[in-house]
Parts: sequence; C-alpha cells; structure tokens
Amino acid sequence: MALLATLLALRKDARILKIPPYLSAFLILVGLGWLLVLPLNEYSRATYVSENALLPGQVHTYFTGSEHNIFRAYRHEVAGLVDMPVQQRTEKLSELFRATNLKVATQKYAYTPSGRNISNENVYAVLQGPRADATEAIVLMASLKTMDDEHNYSGVALVLALARYFKRWSLWSKDIIFLVSGDSTSGPQAWVDAYHDAHDPSKVESLAIKSGALQGAVGVEYPAGPWGHRYDKLHVVYDGTNGQLPNLDLFNTAVNIASGQMGIRCTLQRMWNHRDTYQERLQTMLRGMLSQGLGHATGPHSAFIPYHIDAITLVTVGDGWHDEMGLGRTVESLFRSLNNLLEHLHQSFFFYLLLEAKRFVSIGTYLPSAMLIAANFSITAIALWVQSGRWQEPIPNPAATKPVSKPATSESSIEPKKQAEEPTQQEEPPEQKDTEPPTTLVSNDGATAIIPTAALPISERPLFLPAAFVLTAHLFGLIPLAIFNTLPVEELYPSFLLAANITILLPLGAAFFLSQFNRPTPQETTLIHCFSLLFLGMFLSALATLNFSQSLMVGLLTAPLSFVRRGKGGLGSAAQFALLAAVNPVMVVQAAAYAAKVPMLDVLVKAAEGWEIWGLWTQVVMWLVWWPAWFCGSVVVASGLI
Repeated sequence: MALLATLLALRKDARILKIPPYLSAFLILVGLGWLLVLPLNEYSRATYVSENALLPGQVHTYFTGSEHNIFRAYRHEVAGLVDMPVQQRTEKLSELFRATNLKVATQKYAYTPSGRNISNENVYAVLQGPRADATEAIVLMASLKTMDDEHNYSGVALVLALARYFKRWSLWSKDIIFLVSGDSTSGPQAWVDAYHDAHDPSKVESLAIKSGALQGAVGVEYPAGPWGHRYDKLHVVYDGTNGQLPNLDLFNTAVNIASGQMGIRCTLQRMWNHRDTYQERLQTMLRGMLSQGLGHATGPHSAFIPYHIDAITLVTVGDGWHDEMGLGRTVESLFRSLNNLLEHLHQSFFFYLLLEAKRFVSIGTYLPSAMLIAANFSITAIALWVQSGRWQEPIPNPAATKPVSKPATSESSIEPKKQAEEPTQQEEPPEQKDTEPPTTLVSNDGATAIIPTAALPISERPLFLPAAFVLTAHLFGLIPLAIFNTLPVEELYPSFLLAANITILLPLGAAFFLSQFNRPTPQETTLIHCFSLLFLGMFLSALATLNFSQSLMVGLLTAPLSFVRRGKGGLGSAAQFALLAAVNPVMVVQAAAYAAKVPMLDVLVKAAEGWEIWGLWTQVVMWLVWWPAWFCGSVVVASGLI
C-alpha cells in the first residue's frame, strides 16, 4: 500500500507541475493590480516633516526691497557673459564673488564620452559661517545653462545676489558654498567628485578650497532673460542618478515653504495642472517611476545624491505673478531651515513614490508589486528544475486494462531504484512487453505492488552544459556594454542597427551551432531555461530594494520568458520565437525612443555620457541581466525550431 501511495503521489506531482504557469501569470497580474491601487487614499499618505529641527517656514525672510535692484544689476552682468570665452567668463564671475569678500576658486574639467569633448569651468565661493567650525556646509548652485539648454540668466544672478545677502548675516552655523557650474550635469558632477577626492585628475581638476561635510544642496533654474519674467509655479526636481532619491524631509521642507509661506504653487514630474484626481496621481507616479527607472541625471542636484547628500532643484515654470524675490525668499527660508540641523537628515523616507506635491507612497506599500513580479521567475525556475529531474515520457496508469505500446527509452534514465530492504523484483514475461508498459513487481513489508518501471528511475541532471551556457551568455553581454560606451559618436548609430539585426538572429545561430557540435537534450535545454530565470528572479528581487522602478520595468518586459518552452517545431515554436523577438531589449529601446520622439543617436550619446561621467548603471542592467535572460530563453525556443 505504501508503494502504491508513492505512485499516486508521483502522478499528483505531475498535475502540480501544471500549476506554475498559472501561478506566475497570477503573480504578474496581482503585481500590476497592486500598482494601480497605490494612488488611492487608503494606500497613500499625506507628506509630513519628520525632523522637527527644520521648522520650515517659521522664520521671517528679509530678501526684498533694495536686494531687488542688486539682483537686476547682477542679471544684466550675467547676460553679458553669454558670448564671452570660457576663461574671460570665469574671471568675471570670480570678480563678482570676490566683491562680496568670499573665498573664490575655479575648477576645470574635460570629459570625452564617445569621442566628444565636454569641457568647461566651474566657479565657486565659500562663505564661512560666523558660528561654524568648518565641519559642515550647504551648497547653493546654478548652472549657466538649464537642463532644457536655456541660458540660466536669473538663476545665476540669484546665486550671486544671495551670496552678497547671506554674507551680511551672522546667524549661519554652517558654511555655505555658492557654485556656478559650466553646465547642468557634467559641471556639478566634476565638482562633487573632486570635493570627495573621487575624481580622475587627468579629466577633472582638484579643488583649491574645501569646507566640511556637505549636508544638503539646492539648485536653481530660472531662465528669465535680462529684463525678467514672472512665473506661475515652482517645479521641484528630486530624481537622482540611478534612481536614488533625497530624504523626503528636504522635499517636504521646500514645498511647505514655497506653498505655505510664499504662496507659490509647487508641482513635480512636469504635471503642470494637477487637480489631485486618481488619474493625475497615477500619471504622476508613473512619470516618476519612468524617470527613476531610466536612472539618468535630471538636474544639477543629481550628482550629489550618490554621495548621500540630499539635494533638489527648483525650476520656475509658467506665466504668473510671482517674481524673483519670491524665489529668493524661498531659498533663504530653506537655507535657514537647513542651518538649524544638528545632524544629517535621516528620520524620513529615502524610498518613496510621490503622487503629488503633498502625497506619497512609502516603500513598505509599493515594494510588493515588484517583488511579486520578480517572484514569478523564481517559481518558474523551481518548476523547471523539478521537471528536469523527472522521467521525460508520461507514466501509464497501473490500473489500466487497455494495452499500450512500449514507450521510448529516455537517454537520461537509469536502473530502477532499489528499495532500502532489498525487496524482491520480478519483471513481466518478455512476450507482454510489446503490448503493455514495462512493469516491476515490488514487495516491501509484506505489501506487493506492480509499478510501471518508468516511475522508479531517478533522472540525473547534467549541469555542466546548462551552467556554462548561462554563464557564457552573461559574460557575452560585456561586449556590447563595452562597445556602446566607447565607440565614437559617428559610429554609434550604425553599430546599434547592426546589433539590432544580429541580436534577432543570434539565438537561431546559437541553437544551430549547438545542434551541430553537442546537441543539448530536452533536459539540458530545460536546465538552461531554469538557471537563466533563477538568476533573473534573484537579481530583480535585489534590485527592487535599490531601484524599484527599474526592477519593475525589466520584470514586465521579461515576463514572457516565464511562459515560453521548447517545442517540437511548427507554428507554436515560431509564434513563441516571434514573441521573444518583439521584446528583444534592443528593439524595446528603439521602440521607446521612437514613441518618445527622441532620436536614437541622442539616446546612445546620453547613455555613453552617463556611463563615463555620472556612473550610470542602466546599461549594466540591460546588457548583463536583461539581454542574457532574453538570449537564453530565445535559444531554448529556437532549439525546437532547428
């Protein structure tokens, strides 16, 4: 009876192996559904300031009156710098800072991503706090050009005016550094790298003057021309490189000061008219996830966040009645709040999704969405591992009376498993093997049962070829990673088109190569698929805790890999291969660029720039995780076509 129960359990396991595809689909749907309920009030929270020492908006601001005339004078001075050579412009900015009795220094930098020359010069000044001991500092910065490639006339002028204004106050308990960078991304990155001695001296000049540990940074983008322009609202940009975010307290402080004390409406993720509806909350959240998932720099503040320096950028947008004095008082009040800090911001959230300026979702609420999608790969991998160790042919029912033909012998089968107490075994007469399945008479503890011989063997798993193939696929991803980050700009797009064509045909070529030299058995292709999905699931689970949005995006784009299998050729295998060709990473990137109306060459150039200057890791995820998983799954499907 015990042996018969074992056989029934084996048949039950065969039915259980049909569940994983449905379970994987269920987890993906639940993960997406989880994401869609986050904008609801029941799953989101109103923002609040955790650090009581900040006291946002509790001080009276004095940046007004005669400071307005000084600001307008600086704006005309900055307008005259636009057409000057870099060296002459740097000298002029240095003179303006020195006129306020500040320590001034300059820094040159020159990068060559994709053979392009990105060189410029930063100018910065240090205000030593009267009550400070040079152990802590705050940064106020403005680049000469904004992220939209506009001249930042009023932004630079505001930094100069505030430097002169802050110098007259004796309340500062931290040093204040005023930075005017040559551009909005490379300049701040070169400066902050050199500040922490993490720069390449051959490309970036070391800093002549330093202060204490940086506690925060605020960027200003105000592209109003020499004659000024009133704005309607402030766009608060907070996304950092590789999806890192500043402490939520800094964002909340800026919003509370601007909207509460100054009456300036705040917006984010380019949602200019947010009415706080479900659709607009969802759209804001998805835009934030897209920006976080891409991992690119979104402003001068992005360079500071990887160094655990909380930073944001304030951008003026629209036509309204707010002027430069309102922005100046906002920055003044924000710096007064940061000046109150006795320690680094740590109490609030570093992982969050913002739905609008005053509502967010914390990591404990949104993380299960990406984890469920990542878990579907692990479940499929476990099912494939179990399947790879089972008899490849169907096990007949021992109670059946209808004769069946003899099943083909599997190459991976072994001799029937011996019982612990050496039970007696007696095979059926030879003349019955042509009409009935091979059976074995097994006796143990006084019980006797006739069991199909196919239920007894244990199928050994050949691990070398599957493991070597998956490892080689991941190492092979280093080739396009190196090529697209080092090629000259004129060769990037032709190389990308060549890679797109090769990538589609490569799985067929790999499957044909294997069939000619060492054709993998169905069991080995199952193990290739298993190991690939196991690594993908583990990596996405780990990535979700660092960059939730990127993990979710890659998980959804690779979801078809959980449902494709090696077929026996024909229309089914061709349809599976066509589906995987549609979600080829190279094709997905090209389709996304087309949908966003961004030239593919610009995407490649920015990716190479991000790799060399910002330390962007999006390409690493694409070529060393996403592409190898797709390649392994495509080879498994293609092996059924060859």
